[in-house]
Amino acid sequence: MSKAFLKQIHPVLPVRHVMDAVNYYVNKLGFKLAFKDAGDNPNYAGVIRDGIEIHLQWHDENDWTEGMDSALLRIYVDEVDALFEEYKTTDVFHQNTNLRDTAWGTREFGIYDENKNGLVFYRDL
Repeated sequence: MSKAFLKQIHPVLPVRHVMDAVNYYVNKLGFKLAFKDAGDNPNYAGVIRDGIEIHLQWHDENDWTEGMDSALLRIYVDEVDALFEEYKTTDVFHQNTNLRDTAWGTREFGIYDENKNGLVFYRDL
């Protein structure tokens, strides 16, 4: 019997409006639309940049008011300094966003998308 090899992961993030989320990832973070449900108001879509694919899934407004937690993704980036400089110009940082070296041996920065999903971009020191 051959051994299974895990090749990729496609995290699914909860969003309020799929196309608004797609537009954020495309226009602010440099992703491209990979796919979406049929129609102008899809319930599911995927965005891709380089080797990263993120899926975005619509959730009813009641899900948000009943305490649904958002996700946090850690995304490894070879040139985290260059990505930080790119995102400086796209109005995605909050007042405490900074690029820093951590005590656990990474250089990283984090942002939240418009649905409060956390994205931490990092590289090893």
